[in-house]
Amino acid sequence: MKGQLILLDHLTGPDGPVEAAALMRDGRLEDLFIDSDAPRPGAIYRAKADRPVKGQGGMFLTTPDGPAFLRQVKGLSPGAPLLVQVTGHAEPGKAIPVTTKLLFKSRYAIVTPGAPGINVSRQIKDDETRDALLEIAHDTLDGHPIHDHEGGLILRSSCAEAEGDAVAEDIAAMADLAVQVLNDAEGEAEKLTEGDGPHAMAWREWVTPAQIETEAGCFAHHGVHEKIEALFRPEVALGSATVFIEPTRAFTAVDVNTGADTSLAAGLKANLALARDLPRQLRLRGLGGVVILDLAPMPKKDRRSFEGALRAALKTDDTDTVMAGWTPLGNYELQRKRARQPLTDIVTEEMLQ
Repeated sequence: MKGQLILLDHLTGPDGPVEAAALMRDGRLEDLFIDSDAPRPGAIYRAKADRPVKGQGGMFLTTPDGPAFLRQVKGLSPGAPLLVQVTGHAEPGKAIPVTTKLLFKSRYAIVTPGAPGINVSRQIKDDETRDALLEIAHDTLDGHPIHDHEGGLILRSSCAEAEGDAVAEDIAAMADLAVQVLNDAEGEAEKLTEGDGPHAMAWREWVTPAQIETEAGCFAHHGVHEKIEALFRPEVALGSATVFIEPTRAFTAVDVNTGADTSLAAGLKANLALARDLPRQLRLRGLGGVVILDLAPMPKKDRRSFEGALRAALKTDDTDTVMAGWTPLGNYELQRKRARQPLTDIVTEEMLQ
């Protein structure tokens, strides 16, 4: 199917339906959200300080869902309550990563307690649109209690095509939620917000015009199960090139082969194909941490072309990724935030039947 398609469905889990959302573009799977039992990124806890970690400048916290770890904390006494937000998924055997910098994020607005000021996304270039959005923001937040918490606001790029009433409603909802949470900072350890599930995430993050299907079984109708199954295999065909993506405990290894192409530019073509598709592959597979690319042979003069293609592809990806650069052996390294759980940790073959 041509065009963009958003599918909201469920997978069959061992304990009941598991919420899932898929984004398709011209028949290709572009993004995927699947719920799990782990704490969702964005969830907010009233936590209790537990014990500091010497030499790391961090502290373990107590939450209803297990231990959490807060980096770079000072002046926090054991037993003290504090509000924290989940920033990503914990690796097996490790504590939940959290931060004290809370963000209340929705489709159009992000409310930022402790960071005053109203800012409009730089992707909105039109001055009249920017001025209109600033006017909506000031009118909506005029006299709002969020100012008592030095609350700020970021208007997302999705505001550019939105109705003014929808933007105002979103701003008010996030500001009200922020005040409610911030006024509930004292007490025992408790989860104050759940974080967005896959369907809410799809509404929040997939903002470009798309056809939306919500009927049960829409995943099967559009072949999403088969596309998910393909993500369990390391081999990926990119034209005449073949790529193998294999996560290990320490890092994710990506091996590029030119296949049957024996031309002089075969290595560059294979590497450029990888650069364009790598963010999508890592996103769908839920892979983060260190990523090492064992690229196909190509002249050193072509490295800049590869880096440019990779940088352009990463700009369209919402996961923070550092392009660390070349190793002495000619490999290329990335450092990617662990923003998602590995697909193999949350989906089984039985769920796709």
